[in-house]
Amino acid sequence: MVDSTHSSFARKPNWNWLKIAAIFIAAILSIPILVVLVNVLIGDGEVWRHLYHTVLADYVQNSLLLMLGVGFGAFAIGVPCAWFTSMCEFRGRKFLSWALLLPMAVPAYIIAYTYTGVFDFAGPVQTFIRDVTGWSYGEYWFFEVRSLGGAIVMLTLVLYPYVYLMSRAAFLEQSANTLEVSRTLGYSSQKAFFKLALPLARPAIVTGLSLVLMETLADYGTVQYFSVNTFTTGILRTFYGFGDIAAASQLAGVLLLFVAVLILLERYSRHRIRYHSSGLRKATNRRIELKGSRGILTTVFCWLPVLFGFILPVGVLIYWALFKAELPGWDFVQLAWNSFYLAALAALIAVSLSLLLCYAIRLNNDRSVRASVGIAGLGYALPGTIIAIGTIVPLAWLDHRLIDLIKYYTGENVGLIFSGTLFALLFAYTVRFMAVSLGAVQNGLGKIKPSMDMAGRSLGLSPAKVLKRIHMPLLKGSVLTALLIVFVDVLKELPATLVLRPFNFNTLAVRAFELASDERLIDAAPPSLMIVLVGLVPVILLSRSISSRIEHSN
Repeated sequence: MVDSTHSSFARKPNWNWLKIAAIFIAAILSIPILVVLVNVLIGDGEVWRHLYHTVLADYVQNSLLLMLGVGFGAFAIGVPCAWFTSMCEFRGRKFLSWALLLPMAVPAYIIAYTYTGVFDFAGPVQTFIRDVTGWSYGEYWFFEVRSLGGAIVMLTLVLYPYVYLMSRAAFLEQSANTLEVSRTLGYSSQKAFFKLALPLARPAIVTGLSLVLMETLADYGTVQYFSVNTFTTGILRTFYGFGDIAAASQLAGVLLLFVAVLILLERYSRHRIRYHSSGLRKATNRRIELKGSRGILTTVFCWLPVLFGFILPVGVLIYWALFKAELPGWDFVQLAWNSFYLAALAALIAVSLSLLLCYAIRLNNDRSVRASVGIAGLGYALPGTIIAIGTIVPLAWLDHRLIDLIKYYTGENVGLIFSGTLFALLFAYTVRFMAVSLGAVQNGLGKIKPSMDMAGRSLGLSPAKVLKRIHMPLLKGSVLTALLIVFVDVLKELPATLVLRPFNFNTLAVRAFELASDERLIDAAPPSLMIVLVGLVPVILLSRSISSRIEHSN
């Protein structure tokens, strides 16, 4: 009886409705990108021609320069720091190995406001220089923070941890035997790094750089505040200034092409180059001792991104919030409440749908289900501006049809039901961050052996009860991780919130952006600091998880 139950479970899951649900969810979540693509094709082209002849070249040039600058900066910081903390021994290595992740908690637009307040013409640094030297404006040179170069520096400081994280994981997986072979060939530690370790880690580095470049393309707050014309600023300017959704969609389509190229390059890199660990001793068992001047220089080099990417901006925010900004009142409490419950709802929706989709793969692991889950996770690769436009167009169309229908039968005007409400925001957040929760849930489910499902079914449990009684207790960590990461990502999201939020509805991110845009940088400190402090939680959990895995492997 048990054997027949096992075989019937393996042959025919009998939960085909999950397959239909997975395909339906993927179809719904793909609507924003389809809307953008359709509007690219049906636009009349008049505004697009104007953009093409005036600002499009500027958008392309600035976006490419921004990507090149941030990509180079993230590589130059992330890869060496990953090598030093994983393969070398120097003073402060253990602390720096997780502290280098801290800048991930600071959104790029917040670090941009902070450094502007410190280094701008009216800031304390330039004021001190003028007071000491007696120089006036134009008599001395100082780095212009509000510039393309400034945007590159700000984005590099908060995005290099993606490259650091991926590179460090790759270096830690490399066996000591590989490096010992390099020594027998007469390679120095530097030559072994360039000839062996770096090529072996190339797929991981390319993955990290792809994430950095996609986040760079998606950024809006930093480039808008620094008046750098990129696709994200151009899309919103066209959307609000011209009121032309088709032209904004056409710009979004070009940006989408950039994202598609990045995804294809990353996948091509992984497809063409595959390296496998030998399963022997990890290289961390024999770290390279760095003493004297080499050890000091390494320590300073690894401390600099932590200092400028986290300690200095957060310290400035704390000082402003405690000693210069007005005490937060009920308005701030309302902002925090709006942000927290919106982020909590979005996290619950995204993780619930992720559980359904991942369980559909577990019970119906065919091509259509796998493709549906892949489509559902595409949103994370898209900037919030594209998702916002792709969300508001179909919801506005649906609202007008419903308003006309209800008015026809009842004579009443019910107003907007979907667009201009929290529904639109929650839908956009779900599309944008579904991939984050899918990754965490899939990782957790992948660790549960299929034999546990079969054992539950042999005891007469339905698939729903297997999920409830067996999987969910084992998935607690993965589910909580997914909830937390989506929560923090929604809390920091700016462009989608700016476009889709209801009237008179603000969040911490939007309020910080509005205050900074009005040059009230000190007043922007409390909401900015709140976002950073909440963002620290998943970063700390991530570093603890990495540390525990390293200790376990060693």
